[in-house]
Amino acid sequence: MQSLLFSAKYKQFSPTDFDLVISDEAHRSIGGNARAVFEYFVGYKLGLTATPKNYLKKFDSAKPSTRDPRESERRLLLDTYRTFGCESGEPTYRYSLLDGVKDGFLINPLVVDARTTVTTQLLSDQGYAAVVIADTAGGEQTSEQFFKQKNFEKQFFSEPTNRLFCETLLKHGLRDPISAEFGKTIVFAVSQAHASKITQILNELADTLYPGRYQSDFAVQVTSLIPDAQQFTINFTNNNLLGSANVLPAYKTSKARICVTVGMMTTGYDCPDLLNLALMRPVFSPSDFVQIKGRGTRKHDFREQLQDDALKAQVTAPLKTAYKLFDFFATCEYFEDKFNYDEVLKLPRPGAGKEQGGGDGPGPLPPGGVNSYEHTAPDNIATQVEQQVGFQGMKVDRMFFEKFEDKVKADPIIAQQVSDAQWDQAINYITTELFDKPAEYFTLDKLRRAAGVDRRLGLKEVLQKTFGFITGFKSKDELLEDEFDKFLLDQQNATGFSADSTATAVQAMKYYLKAYATDHRQRDIIETQRLTDLNVYPAFGMSDFKAVPPVWRTRIPEYVKDYVPLNQFM
Repeated sequence: MQSLLFSAKYKQFSPTDFDLVISDEAHRSIGGNARAVFEYFVGYKLGLTATPKNYLKKFDSAKPSTRDPRESERRLLLDTYRTFGCESGEPTYRYSLLDGVKDGFLINPLVVDARTTVTTQLLSDQGYAAVVIADTAGGEQTSEQFFKQKNFEKQFFSEPTNRLFCETLLKHGLRDPISAEFGKTIVFAVSQAHASKITQILNELADTLYPGRYQSDFAVQVTSLIPDAQQFTINFTNNNLLGSANVLPAYKTSKARICVTVGMMTTGYDCPDLLNLALMRPVFSPSDFVQIKGRGTRKHDFREQLQDDALKAQVTAPLKTAYKLFDFFATCEYFEDKFNYDEVLKLPRPGAGKEQGGGDGPGPLPPGGVNSYEHTAPDNIATQVEQQVGFQGMKVDRMFFEKFEDKVKADPIIAQQVSDAQWDQAINYITTELFDKPAEYFTLDKLRRAAGVDRRLGLKEVLQKTFGFITGFKSKDELLEDEFDKFLLDQQNATGFSADSTATAVQAMKYYLKAYATDHRQRDIIETQRLTDLNVYPAFGMSDFKAVPPVWRTRIPEYVKDYVPLNQFM
């Protein structure tokens, strides 16, 4: 659709010329001039987006949030779901980040939560307290002002903090597995002025760390005021931004290692060999947060840019299996614990642009509200924690499951059935009345994926979690540990148990039970007595089988078949 908008190209066609019009970044293509293209053609419209806008969620047209009489009309026009016929607020088809991670196509971030002494105070309830001196008609006037994270690089400035951000990134960022130089990185800054500062600091640090290698080409500012900025983003993807093959002649990778942006590289930007993302600004929009962290989720084989086959054979870890998300303003914590996902979204200002507006979150405070303050004292890292996001994902990725929970808890029939422990009736009711309906298209498999569980869930278990009978879902391995503990309790008085209860034997028995319960090929080998196949079976080999005391080689399979529900591990 976007290509048809250029120079009003769509008018060269008849409204019936296309049976299908596809719109990428659909949350953007239904507002402003793009809507003209959307409404011009009469065929089917397919919208694709990672961040659909739901401006009608929780909105009461009888109580508009502004005095603008056109608010309801604008919300209706800009709401992605309603535009594409999904009035319920659920897309026709959803493939989430959690789905991609579970299916092996994408990776979750390794979050580096690094807070400095200054940002810790900015993030506090009170904020950073500072004495501000202002020139007035009556002379200098001092006052105590409190600054929050939204004021950073707008009213509150700290060169030591910016420098510490950059030093932390360069010290702990992932390296390129081929050239060993600093991995390709995108830094998200508050504003264009802030991006300029960060770029300068990074180049100064790189000149010290790698003297003579980059000549101020290590970091590049990529914002809308920079000439050829759009081409810079393309060159960074194609590994020729300001040159390539800086370390190894046979390895084509961008000479510039870091792009510092505000909003240009946030959405729709594909650069699979990115290894680091750095949030040097606070983020307040969940849509923007999803888009930003999505830049690093693509997998990649770094050998694709290596032209020497002999060198390819020497690379021990060529695949991208992780990327780091440097979070300097507790953004992940904010969206996990503090953000209100049910609030009525504010409509964007007509014509407002991210680059000119200075990034996410509240804009500059009005004159006289808070005076500017420059912090010049040294800053230090107060806390730094690295945490790998698991299959469960982040809360911002799990909202589909929470919507199902809200719907189930609001249904009086289900609530009563659960209260009376009528689990079968409740399961039957949900299956017939809620599942696979056009409104939300809830299915058990979608709920499992949204919950980020690495095994099959039963609807009873989902209900137990929804109504507070259990606090969460156990992983596959946690359930297997429970099953093995039950097995030990059941076998305490069995013949031969005490003689074989050494730590080594018990560990081998546990591994055997887990493998037998989860691996259908291993079960088939044991049940058909094709034990020689274990010599070439990687998951559970002959040495693992021999480590199991003989008496338990048949008892464990018998116990599993009789007492362990295998369906939950599929």
